[in-house]
Amino acid sequence: MLDVNLTLAVTVGCMLLALLLVTLQQRQPLASDTLLGILAHSTLSLGLVSLSFMKDVRIDLMGYLFGDLLAVGPTDLAWIAGGSALVLLMLIPLWRPLLAVTVHEELAKVEGLPVAAIRLALMLLIAVVIAVAMKIVGVLLITSLLIIPAAAAQRHARTPEQMALGASLLGLVAVCLGLALSWFEDTPAGPSIVVSAAALFLLSFAWPRRA
Repeated sequence: MLDVNLTLAVTVGCMLLALLLVTLQQRQPLASDTLLGILAHSTLSLGLVSLSFMKDVRIDLMGYLFGDLLAVGPTDLAWIAGGSALVLLMLIPLWRPLLAVTVHEELAKVEGLPVAAIRLALMLLIAVVIAVAMKIVGVLLITSLLIIPAAAAQRHARTPEQMALGASLLGLVAVCLGLALSWFEDTPAGPSIVVSAAALFLLSFAWPRRA
């Protein structure tokens, strides 16, 4: 087998999948969630089938599917820190164009914004986030951690900036609560984090919205 860093390989694979998704969005009359579901489940199944043919390779499959905090080492932490810094730095110049494309794509095109390039950049950034967080939460649960904190923050945010900050804080709280639950109750770390995020989402309904 090739001596390739697994996190790097996963990052490259996620970015290639993002490129394929954007290309298909432009050429196929299918909804984005439909294409994403097809690609995500097809590539996951292909990976599992490929692993079954590699008799001499031992991989903790459950760890990659549902996360394994104990498998995270110094190299993985460096990848997480580097990937997070890269995403944040890229978001600074992309924030306003992303908002414009999200609010009204046709108007953004009229204003001369490169909508296709902005969408591609967003997909690539999401791919990096998924790749670096996969070992902690797992490939099957990472989408939940991307969606649930944002959905909870949306109820109480007045601006996109407030929503982004609130989602980040709620995600951080969910990770801390999930790790605490995993530590004291010996539960899986990844699912515990997602359960904590879901609990925060439910609590957001009990908290009165600001007028």
